[in-house]
Amino acid sequence: MLTDDDEDYAGSGPALGPEEGGLVDAVMESRLSAVVHVARYHGVELDRTELRLVPGAPLPSPADLVVWLRASGLWAQADHLKWRTLLRINTDDPVILLFNDGSAAIMTGVDLERGVVFLRDPRGTVEDVPVPVDETRIRQVWSGESILIRPERTEATAREPFTFGWIFKVVLRERGLLREIGFAGVVIAIVSVIPVLFTMVLIDQVMAHEALNTLYFVTDMILLLWLSEAVLTYTQQNCMGHLGVRLDTRLNLHLFSRLLGLPIDYYEQNPAGRTHFRLQQIWRVRGFITGNVLSLTMQIFQLLIILPILFYISSELAWYTLAASFAIALIIFAFLPSIRRFYKRVVAADAEKNTVLIETVHGIRTVKSLALEPQQRRAWDSKVAEATDLRLRAMRLGAWPGALIIPFQRFTERGVMLLGGFIMLSNPGTITLGSIVIFMILGSRVSGPFVSFVRFFQDLEEIRAAVHEIQIVLDTPPEVENIGRGLRPTFRGEISFDDLTFTYPMGKSPAIRSLTADIPAGTMMGLVGRSGSGKSTIARLLQGINRTYEGYLKIDGVELREVNLAHLRRSFGVVLQDNFLFRGTIRDNIIASRPGLGMEEVVRACRLAGAEEFIERMPEGYDTFIEEGSPNVSGGQRQRLAIARALASDPRLLILDEATSALDPESEALVNANLRRIAHGRTMVIVSHRLASLLDCDLTMVLDRGRLIDLAPHAVLLERCEIYRTLWFQQNRHLTHGAANALPAPDAAAQGN
Repeated sequence: MLTDDDEDYAGSGPALGPEEGGLVDAVMESRLSAVVHVARYHGVELDRTELRLVPGAPLPSPADLVVWLRASGLWAQADHLKWRTLLRINTDDPVILLFNDGSAAIMTGVDLERGVVFLRDPRGTVEDVPVPVDETRIRQVWSGESILIRPERTEATAREPFTFGWIFKVVLRERGLLREIGFAGVVIAIVSVIPVLFTMVLIDQVMAHEALNTLYFVTDMILLLWLSEAVLTYTQQNCMGHLGVRLDTRLNLHLFSRLLGLPIDYYEQNPAGRTHFRLQQIWRVRGFITGNVLSLTMQIFQLLIILPILFYISSELAWYTLAASFAIALIIFAFLPSIRRFYKRVVAADAEKNTVLIETVHGIRTVKSLALEPQQRRAWDSKVAEATDLRLRAMRLGAWPGALIIPFQRFTERGVMLLGGFIMLSNPGTITLGSIVIFMILGSRVSGPFVSFVRFFQDLEEIRAAVHEIQIVLDTPPEVENIGRGLRPTFRGEISFDDLTFTYPMGKSPAIRSLTADIPAGTMMGLVGRSGSGKSTIARLLQGINRTYEGYLKIDGVELREVNLAHLRRSFGVVLQDNFLFRGTIRDNIIASRPGLGMEEVVRACRLAGAEEFIERMPEGYDTFIEEGSPNVSGGQRQRLAIARALASDPRLLILDEATSALDPESEALVNANLRRIAHGRTMVIVSHRLASLLDCDLTMVLDRGRLIDLAPHAVLLERCEIYRTLWFQQNRHLTHGAANALPAPDAAAQGN
C-alpha cells in the first residue's frame, strides 16, 4: 500500500507534473533533467545546447530527445509501453516516463510482488529515496510514453578486433532465424531420405510380389513428401533471405560507423581505392558464412541421418563408402597450405588493381587534361595481367584435388553397385537388389559433404585473406573511444600554448617545438612562415585531429585532450584550401552542420562570406543543385560557400587554413573586407601565405621550422622580425622596391622554401 506521502507524490508531486497553471519552464526542466541524469548514468555528459527543438514547440518531443541522445553516442528509443510491459523491463537501466502534463520521472526499479514501480524526481537530489507507485496512481498521469536509453549495444562488439569470431557473434544474434533455418534443414534432410527408402520397398517388395495396393500407397507417400520438401525448402530460403538482409543492415551500419570513427591520418596514408577494396571484402565474408557454412551444415545434418541407415542396411558397404570419403578429405587437406599461400597473393593483386581503378576515377579530370589515358591504361593492363596470372595459377592448383578425388567420388556413386553385386552373389541373402540401389543413391550423399570441403576450404583460404584486408581498416584504432566522453565547456575563445611539442607519427623531427603563447579571446590571429614551418600543424592540433602532443594546448583554460571531440569540432568553424561540397542544393551544403537552420541565418552567413551576390544571380538561387565534384560552381565560388558553411553554425572559434588562396582578386578582396565583421565575437586563426590578407589581424604568429619566432601586430613585426620582413618585401616588391633592395638577400634555405 502507498502512504499518504506516496499518493501526494504520485498524484501531484513535481515528478509527476506541476499543478495546474505551473510554469512551462519547470516542466521543461523536469524533462531535460531526466534525460541528462540517465545519460550521465551511462557515462555520457549531454550538452543542452545541442538539443534541437521543432520551431514553435513548447517542449522537446520524444523524437527530439531521442535524436539528441543518439547524437551523443547512446542508443535511445521512444516507445509507448503498457503497464505489464513496464513491469517486465530490465530495471538494470533506468527508464524515463513522460507524463501527460509534459513532465517526467525516472523509473529506477520494479517490485513484482507488490506490483509497483519506483520513480525518482529528476530535479531532486541523489539522497532522495525513489517512491513506489502502483498501476492505479500512474495511470492518472501517464499514458505510456517512455524513453528507453542504454549504451550502444554494438559498442563493445565494435571495439573488438575483426575476426571470424566477431562476425559469428553478429550472426548468432539472429538466433531465432538460425533455429528456424536449422529446424527446417533437419526436417528437409529427413524428408529427402524417406523417398529413397521407399525405393527399396518398391524394388524388393512391390515389383517382386506385384503388390499394386502397396504401389499406390508408396506413390501417395512420395508425392506428399515431395510437397512437404518444397514447402520446407521455401520456408528455409525465406528465413535465409531475412537473415542475409538483417546481417547486411548490421554490417552496413558497423562499417560506416567505423569509417567515420577512423582518424584523418588513416585516410591521408591509405589510398581510397585500396580502402574501398578492403571494405568490399566483408560481403564476401558474409556470403561465405551465410552461404558456404550454412550449406555445409545442412549437408552434415543429412550425413548424420544417412550414415545410420547405411550401416543398418550393410555395414560392409558403409565402411567402404566412408573409406572413400575419408580419402577425399585427405587429398583436400594435403593441398590446403599451397592454396592458402596462392590466394593471399591473389587478394593482394586484386587490391592493387582496384587502387588503380579508383584513383583513375577520382582523378579523371587530371587524366583527361594531361592526356594520361595511355599511361593509366598501361598501369591498369599491368595490374590486370598480374592478378589474372595469379588467379589462373591458383585455379590450376585448386583443380588438382578436384581431379584426384574423382575416382573415390565415383566409387561412392557407382562402385558400390559392383561391390554390392559381388557380395550378393558370394553370400546370397545378405543384401538385396533394393539395398544396392539405396547405396548407389545415398552413397553420393555421403561423399557430398566431403566433396564440398574442396570448395569450402578453397573459399576459406580466400576468406582468410579477405579478413586480413578488412582488419587493416576496421582494426585501426578509432579517433575517439566514445563520442559521449569528455568535457563540454562553453568556449569564449582564449587559446594557450604551453611548451607545446608535436611530432608526426612517421616524422623524424618535431613539427612544433616548445611553443608557448597566449591568445586572448576574440583575437584575430594570423599564422605565417615559410613552407613546413608548422602553420597547418597548429590548425590540425586545434581541431583535435592529432592529440599525441607533448605539453599543453588549452582553450579557455581547459586542456584540449579532455574536451569532447565532437563538441570541440562543433565549436570550431574550419575552412580549408580545398573544400568539398556535397551533392545537394546550396542551402543544404550551408546548413550541413545545423539542419533546420532558418533562411535568415543562411543569408547572413552567405553575406559575410561574400557569396550572396553570386548565389542570387543563379537561376534557382539557394536551391541551385550542386553536382558531384561541384562542376557548376567555380573554385572561388566553392570557397566562398565553404566559408558560409563554416559561419552558419556561428562558431566561437574560426580557422581559415589558406581559405582565400583559391579566390580571384575580387572575391579575396570581398572576403578580406568582411574579415572584421566575420571575426566579431569570435577568435579567428588565419593561416595564409599572403601577408597582405593579414594586415587587419590583431596579432600575427611567425613560425620557422616549428618554433615561435615572434608574435605581434603587423607594424611591430615589420620593424623587429627579420623573417616576417623578408617575406613581406618578397611579396610586395612592387610597393617597396627600394626597401627590398636595401635588405640582404635571403639565405638559400629561405629561397628554396
